[in-house]
Parts: sequence; structure tokens; C-alpha cells
Amino acid sequence: MEEMIAYFLKFGTLTKQQIELIVSKGQILELKKEDYFSEAGKIPRQVGFVIEGVIRGCYYNNKGEEITRCFINENSLVCDYVNFEANTVSSEYIQTITDCRLVVFSRKEWEELSLIIAGWDPIKNKMVQLCMHQKSRKGPVISQDATTRYLEFMENYPLLVNRIPLSNIASYLGVTQQSLSRIRKNIR
Repeated sequence: MEEMIAYFLKFGTLTKQQIELIVSKGQILELKKEDYFSEAGKIPRQVGFVIEGVIRGCYYNNKGEEITRCFINENSLVCDYVNFEANTVSSEYIQTITDCRLVVFSRKEWEELSLIIAGWDPIKNKMVQLCMHQKSRKGPVISQDATTRYLEFMENYPLLVNRIPLSNIASYLGVTQQSLSRIRKNIR
């Protein structure tokens, strides 16, 4: 929980009592590799903070191909926030890539923090803005060659290169696993 509080404090000031209240509202959730935090066709019900592990946002295109849109790792907020706020059905999946440990807040708990803590909304809004920016971060520019896209991935996600399956990286880059293997071999 200390990591989560340190993260929250990057965006504003909280008193000791406010921090205690936030901690009391959060619940620890452990998910196994390939579990879903949020699923397409369902309304997102919680906001999470990743303590341990890696998660990805993904969807299926009109050809039925799985496309990885973003990666979320430790010390980050995770949520399909637009659909969470609107209480609407999601079209994307948020799935664990590794075993994960999160602190989660239900809709009720998340909304109660806004009602009880003066100054929580500006902190929350800044965190949500960063979360949405990370989630909507432009995927690799397809007009770039695949090697350039992979080098950018390594620059943007240096700690993930050896933690997640090549299939997820390939999906994110818009290349086949075989192409990705060739690219990695040529870079070394």
C-alpha cells in the first residue's frame, strides 16, 4: 500500500487521516496470469493500482485478430475509466500477463473518496488523466518499419522486454512472432 500512497501523493497533498481512509477503502486483489481485470461486453466495476505484475489492454479487430494496445506495470492505475465513469459496457479487455497483485476500489468506494476527502477530485483527475494517456498512447506507427517500432517499444517499456511473452509484444507491434524473433536476432 505504501507504493500506492506514494503514487497518490505525486498528484497532491493528503493528511494522515485521509491516507488512512483511502487505505481502508482499498482491497487487495490477486489475479493469476491471463485473468481478466475487466472484460469486453461487461461494465467495468473497479479501479485498480498495480502493486506487482504486468497487465495489458487488448481488443479484437474486425478480422478477429487480437490486438494489444497498451501495457500497464507496477505503480500505475489500471481501469477502463471512460466506461467505468459512464457505467457502460466496455469493448476492450484488461488482462494480466503475469500473476498480479493490485489494490482495488469498487465504484462505491471510489466515489465515496470524492465525497469525504476535500481535494481528492483534483488528485483523482490527474491520476485518471495519466492513466488514460498511458492507455490511449498511440500504438506503434505502422508506417515505421518493424525494427523501429520494436526499438521504440524497448525505449517506452524497458522493464517489460524480458517479462512478457513475445506474442504480446508482436501483437502490440503489429508483426508476427517470427518477424519479431528475426528483428530481435538482428539487433543483438
